[in-house]
Amino acid sequence: MAATVPNRLLYINGEWREPVKKNRIPIINPANEEIIGDIPAATAEDVNIAVEAARNALARNGGKDWASATGAHRAKYLRAIAAKITERKSELARLEAIDNGKPLDEAAWDIDDVAGCFEYHADLAEALDKRQKTPIPLPMDTMKCYVLREPLGVVGLITPWNYPLLMAAWKVAPALAAGCATILKPSELASVTCLELADICMEVGLPPGVLNILTGLGPEAGAPLATHPHVDKIAFTGSSATGSKIMTAAAQLVKPVTLELGGKSPIVVFDDVDLDKAAEWTLFGCFWTNGQICSATSRLLVHDSIAAKFMEKLVDWCRNIKISDPLEEGCRLGPVVSKGQYEKIMNFISTAKNEGATILYGGERPQHLGKGFFVKPTIITDITTTMQIWREEVFGPVLCVKTFSTEEEAIELANDSQYGLGAAVLSKDLDRCERLTKAFQSGIVWVNCSQPCFCQAPWGGKKRSGFGRELGEWGLENYLNIKQVTQYVSDEPWGWYKSPSKL
Repeated sequence: MAATVPNRLLYINGEWREPVKKNRIPIINPANEEIIGDIPAATAEDVNIAVEAARNALARNGGKDWASATGAHRAKYLRAIAAKITERKSELARLEAIDNGKPLDEAAWDIDDVAGCFEYHADLAEALDKRQKTPIPLPMDTMKCYVLREPLGVVGLITPWNYPLLMAAWKVAPALAAGCATILKPSELASVTCLELADICMEVGLPPGVLNILTGLGPEAGAPLATHPHVDKIAFTGSSATGSKIMTAAAQLVKPVTLELGGKSPIVVFDDVDLDKAAEWTLFGCFWTNGQICSATSRLLVHDSIAAKFMEKLVDWCRNIKISDPLEEGCRLGPVVSKGQYEKIMNFISTAKNEGATILYGGERPQHLGKGFFVKPTIITDITTTMQIWREEVFGPVLCVKTFSTEEEAIELANDSQYGLGAAVLSKDLDRCERLTKAFQSGIVWVNCSQPCFCQAPWGGKKRSGFGRELGEWGLENYLNIKQVTQYVSDEPWGWYKSPSKL
């Protein structure tokens, strides 16, 4: 039976709504290149309607329905959403796999994380009540001061296709926990599970307009959202090029933005490691999610004394990776998301060969798969630091390798990048690991592993990987306005000016 997806409309003001222009975008299963459905294509007209719905949701009943309700009130909805996601896990994981191409086991893991993200932010919403009116000690007895944490307002959330529902949860959950009204614009390349989130929100009775979900193309839906004068903040995860455009547009309105952008993260392997353990973490760090991870540790720096043996290990482990339709049992590498992404990756590999690099393994379509956007896991050696493959983000299952001889050289090579999202170090010498942890110019460091991520810990980068942090208590702060309230508590006059009554 052919794979199909539910037929949905836009989700605006708590109900399904047909796009004003009635346009739709086909959904292509990247594993077999077949059209399996379509999604609604929003335009600026739909953005305007959604923004109005969001502003009305904030103002409804004087804000008591959502924005100024207790965090505990909002937490009930977040927990209800989490429960429904868990209940529908198998369905959502399957939809994610056929829409995005990631292995079913991985998609199921993602859905668990989605539910956990909503649960965690329910806890933060409840804790927010206790943090209200936090007193601030002052040097004057006649003054008292406290802080209110209030929702920023209407926020636009623009998310990528590599973790469709999870990246949405990373933004939607804290924004709702803070009391904001939201407009989610997922990537047109993988939006299916985000529309199912809309269905879940309808089931749990989320107040109308608090979350609106607009699928559609970036220029037609994302750009009008980013530039809308009544959207108070934009949070974006995606490419550095698009992030730069969003930042430029937001600057015209002095609108705050949070940007989680590209990466070209290093993984440094020293000569004291267990080769098999290090090989698995190295491949996992680059090939997880079919290599389509902004934080992928795709620049391998290996100590020259073990380089030859380590390359042999990597190739042996690569040969053991099952590449197949994501729904097949045991699949560990599925197709990349689209034809355009496939062609982009193959062009990167071709350019690397033309520049003199060596394709040690992969670099082609798997022979047993005639259809689908599959790229064999690829290892590239004989790299120079000026090559495109070393400097630019590929966003595919491509690992490039350089050797080093000293710790200082490894640090210099690791930091020689315009990006600064993640970095990893593998060594039994924990003092050395700590030195590299401090030396890495990145927002995230993994020690003796690569890519684990937990919603309790902050996520974000530096340099051209963006700024701001998602997840943990830091992620909630993205959606809060901090208001200082200072009160004069003395019965005595202020006494700065002479009183007219005493002249």
